[in-house]
Amino acid sequence: MKSPSFRSIREHQKLNHFPGSFQIGRKDRLWRNLSRMQSRFGKNEFSFFPQSFILPQDAKLLRKAWESSSRQKWIVKPPASARGIGIQVIHKWSQLPKRRPLLVQRYLHKPYLSGSKFDLRIYVYVTSYDPLRIYLFSDGLVRFASCKYSPSMKSLGNKFMHLTNYSVNKKNAEYQANADEMACQGHKWALKALWNYLSQKGVNSDAIWEKIKDVVVKTIISSEPYVTSLLKMYVRRPYSCHELFGFDIMLDENLKPWVLEVNISPSLHSNSPLDISIKGQMIRDLLNLAGFVLPNAEDVISSPSSCSSSTTSLPTSPGDKCRMAPEHVTAQKMKKAYYLTQKIPDQDFYASVLDVLTPDDVRILVEMEDEFSRRGQFERIFPSHISSRYLRFFEQPRYFNILTTQWEQKYHGNKLKGVDLLRSWCYKGFHMGVVSDSAPVWSLPTTLLTVSKDDVILNAFSKSETSKLGNPVPQRTVRTPAKSPAFPLRRYL
Repeated sequence: MKSPSFRSIREHQKLNHFPGSFQIGRKDRLWRNLSRMQSRFGKNEFSFFPQSFILPQDAKLLRKAWESSSRQKWIVKPPASARGIGIQVIHKWSQLPKRRPLLVQRYLHKPYLSGSKFDLRIYVYVTSYDPLRIYLFSDGLVRFASCKYSPSMKSLGNKFMHLTNYSVNKKNAEYQANADEMACQGHKWALKALWNYLSQKGVNSDAIWEKIKDVVVKTIISSEPYVTSLLKMYVRRPYSCHELFGFDIMLDENLKPWVLEVNISPSLHSNSPLDISIKGQMIRDLLNLAGFVLPNAEDVISSPSSCSSSTTSLPTSPGDKCRMAPEHVTAQKMKKAYYLTQKIPDQDFYASVLDVLTPDDVRILVEMEDEFSRRGQFERIFPSHISSRYLRFFEQPRYFNILTTQWEQKYHGNKLKGVDLLRSWCYKGFHMGVVSDSAPVWSLPTTLLTVSKDDVILNAFSKSETSKLGNPVPQRTVRTPAKSPAFPLRRYL
């Protein structure tokens, strides 16, 4: 669906794509975006994608690289094809197809398990781009181009049933009778079986998994400026979009992961017990993570609200944002500006974002924690307690990415403490913008209230808004329920 068509999605509806996700789904766009990141941040951070050339515009560069590497094989791919259609390996210039456009890529000729070229299908689920939330499924598929039964592979095949705790229906006696066939059925293994096999060989499979997480996060970030911009233009609220990506990753002889391509519509066909075991569990957990909410009848039949809906405010209905207390609305704007305009922010500065939370802060954190509680066998890899290292890779800083990353750093070791804090704010109605004596309103540090009129933070808003924050704000006392509501936090949204 083209990006402008996303306008037709109602606030209570959910579509399984983000506008602009083709920025990593198309092979040529993926290369362009990762190449741009490599130019900005260096090969040490972005060298996990084979050198590629897009024809016809890169024809001269390709010819130069071709002539400088004798006996090098190249793989030719149509930039927008799927299921391997049109892909071929060449080693002579005369074999280069005349059809345009094309992506020509250096062939990775030394994979791990030499003699059996394979790739990994990794399932990545993104629930939101602003703030960014990325999940990685714990299992996947190992797909072989050829399945040669070397002694080591035969040993893995015999252990497949035990390693994956996979149970086959008794009616499928033919699979039980041949564990080798099960382990390599359709030239596929389960990812967990591969990790167990590598661990038995003394390979640190956990370290490989951490490297895969790293390349996944960086690849998603490379598309972030485009997707976030289109979301703001065409999508009413972040609830309306989510997406499952299929990452194709290859391990070379040094067990370094390489991203070959990203599928924005990965195959979910399950024509074998192995597929059913892995994809079935993955889809069940994904739909729980998606958090579908049944809308109120009036939300379904009502016309779109005239109240503007922020991509980060997450109102239950379009009118909720309009009912926010004015002092909270102003405080949120000023707080965002304050944390986004610092030229060289340090860790202590970012950590202070949690000192005084705003209603929008609480709503974002509530959604994040409630979503995390439904993750099943998915692992959230952004935000995480180490995701602050990725903030510098964003084309422009995002306030809520700073907030969620700092929250994870502070509470990842004690989730219950963080959840209890959020529940206490929700119990008081603070997440809905209710003002009470116990809910402080964020304000600029006193030192900033005396700076010149040219200051970038103060210029972001009107003088009246600034003065409102600089003086004590009249507090309104509200009555709260006598009994604390129960988990989950989601009920407050």
